[in-house]
Amino acid sequence: MRRLWLVAAVFGSVSAAHAADMPDLPVLRGGFTDGLSKTTQNWDGFYVGGQFGFATTDIDFSRAPKSMTDFMLRNSILQAPVGGWSLLPKNHVQSTGFGAFVGKNWQFYDAVMGVEANYTYLQDVSSTASDSMTRILPGEAGPTGHTYTYVTTLGGGASLKLKDYATFRGRIGWDGGDFMPYAFGGLAIGRAEVSRFATVSYVKHDDYDTTVSVGGIATTTHHQDTIDTGAWSSVEQRTNAFMYGWTAGIGLEYAICGNFLLRGEWEHVGFSDVKNIKVGLNNFRLGAGYKF
Repeated sequence: MRRLWLVAAVFGSVSAAHAADMPDLPVLRGGFTDGLSKTTQNWDGFYVGGQFGFATTDIDFSRAPKSMTDFMLRNSILQAPVGGWSLLPKNHVQSTGFGAFVGKNWQFYDAVMGVEANYTYLQDVSSTASDSMTRILPGEAGPTGHTYTYVTTLGGGASLKLKDYATFRGRIGWDGGDFMPYAFGGLAIGRAEVSRFATVSYVKHDDYDTTVSVGGIATTTHHQDTIDTGAWSSVEQRTNAFMYGWTAGIGLEYAICGNFLLRGEWEHVGFSDVKNIKVGLNNFRLGAGYKF
């Protein structure tokens, strides 16, 4: 029995010494965290940068003469119908632009929130349209047997050049390590050169029939008399017209060497009407920046 205990003791000592010589594996310490964990980027702080992009702009001139014709035809039977005409087309313009941005991020675990001011100068975002149309509109109720009509002609034109715009937006992103996808929304203000003109003219007709009997034979004759005419014109031009609106979009930033940033984003901007002209644009751009 003593020999068995002696053999067991010797075997246990050899096993313990062999285990002590084995490498210190992480699994023996209870973790692989150093090899499998995500590399966390510090997105917190101020940043600045520049950008270059390609913009597609929709300029809707269809109602450009409206406020001018409303004033020229105020308190008349022609104001409402003429004001509803879509005289001019909607034009599509493409251009390039460049600008700069500055902002600040606050990071809360994997969530990144921030505010940013963004400026874009646009190259050759301009368009012009002109046209005319004539319609016969019903007039006031006339005496029995008389019908009043207005042969009305509307002419007009407009041009707009969008010079630049700035946005003030809030951002929310997700820390993906060296990259951060984000979404944003906020306010926009644009500066444009706008001009437009409108002309309105009408000829008022009185249509009626007269019947004459000769030798028991009745002959009816139709008459169309011109009883009134009118014509007006108006021109407006502003070198710096400010447009206000909103912006929203998505983007992706990538951090290089910790503090250098690359970004790509899509931005939509919708502006309020300026001189009855509606403007909206989509901007696709690339940028580079530095985080302090």
